[in-house]
Amino acid sequence: MKVLDLRCANGHGFEGWFTSDDDFMQQNGGGQLQCPLCGDGVVTRLPSAPRLNLSGAREPQPQPASLPASTSPAASAPGPAGLPVPADLQAGWLNAVRDLMARTEDVGPRFAEEARRIHYGEAKERGIRGQATPEERAALSEEGIETVAVPMPAALKGPLQ
Repeated sequence: MKVLDLRCANGHGFEGWFTSDDDFMQQNGGGQLQCPLCGDGVVTRLPSAPRLNLSGAREPQPQPASLPASTSPAASAPGPAGLPVPADLQAGWLNAVRDLMARTEDVGPRFAEEARRIHYGEAKERGIRGQATPEERAALSEEGIETVAVPMPAALKGPLQ
């Protein structure tokens, strides 16, 4: 397997695993690749040293103490002027979205209706998520019902891996 460093048009970096360069080109050209953060389909390959994951892997080698085990050296390089590293921000955002999904009930397109029912005491109070148009969110706001729009990556809408 070839592990490639990829980036979407919005600047989110991520890895993709492919059997070959042709496999990457075919999937990218066929619109099968999407950013796991924002769902953008415009994906480019970043220059990187080739890394192959081969079967028959050896014993895992311990990471040097200076690097977190979950990041690559490039991802853990200190950010400019002490700012957070983009990879850390992405991972934190994905963890927050996963936590939000685990703690809320998906009511789908019935979001505005269910939010009103909860607000007016017609339904049990609980955390919900779903889809609402900008007009529905504005109407909820006028009724004193606060909402937060959170973009959900397409990759998180299915089973989590």
